[in-house]
Amino acid sequence: MAEIATIARPYAEALFQSAGADLEGTARWLDALGALTANQQVLQFADNPKVTNDQVFEVVTEVANVPLPPRGVNFLRTIIENGRLAALPDIARQFRALKNARGGSSDAVVYSAFPIAPAQLAQVSGALERRFGRKLNVDVREDPSLIGGIRVVVGDEVLDTSVRARLERMKVALTA
Repeated sequence: MAEIATIARPYAEALFQSAGADLEGTARWLDALGALTANQQVLQFADNPKVTNDQVFEVVTEVANVPLPPRGVNFLRTIIENGRLAALPDIARQFRALKNARGGSSDAVVYSAFPIAPAQLAQVSGALERRFGRKLNVDVREDPSLIGGIRVVVGDEVLDTSVRARLERMKVALTA
């Protein structure tokens, strides 16, 4: 949604500037808050006219279960008071993009049909970093529908070496 992204941008930029050297710590608590506020039940609770801003703050901080520094407390209170809780997932995404741009890295999601051992993940990460030409922050998710292999998403680039993708290519070739 362009409107939410437009609302989120100034918050993400302001938080990025105020974070200074603690970008990683800020990203950690901001990601936790963003994930929590993506839940529709939390947003419905926050939109209830009978619920005060302090109650929303207490519920969000308790459920998120992440320690907030004073800057985080002020940020969350400002978001709640301005009625921008729904924009928090986008704020977290834009903050992560700013952080990655400064560090010259990108987020990568590796979908695998099976769990990947740490040693294998290190090898895969190294190969992907060479392939994409930049440092990657790898997040692994299981997707049994792949049957085997992996599917990698880095920004708008996709590298699909899964068995499912190979079967689809064979199906297209045979029916053409």
